Amino acid sequence: MKLIAKQPYIKVTRVVNSIEQKDVEEERMLYLYDEKLVTEHRQFPIQNVLDISYRTVGSNGGLLYLHTIKGVFSYTVKTSPEAFIRAFKGT
Repeated sequence: MKLIAKQPYIKVTRVVNSIEQKDVEEERMLYLYDEKLVTEHRQFPIQNVLDISYRTVGSNGGLLYLHTIKGVFSYTVKTSPEAFIRAFKGT
């Protein structure tokens, strides 16, 4: 299994205690292999990924969408995933 590309994404978790509420950002990675696409908690066989698209939101970042046979999964990205998308479409 060969690593083709990787793309950082952000997972935002809201933490609430008796005094305050804050959002905690955790950086994670999407890994594209020749046989599968792997996130922190999911693995998608490459034949189950139909497409990958991207939509900018605001001035810095956007949403990366994985279109799979089990539905669409979105990931918040702060950097352009164009190279990652090109790598996927080249496989």
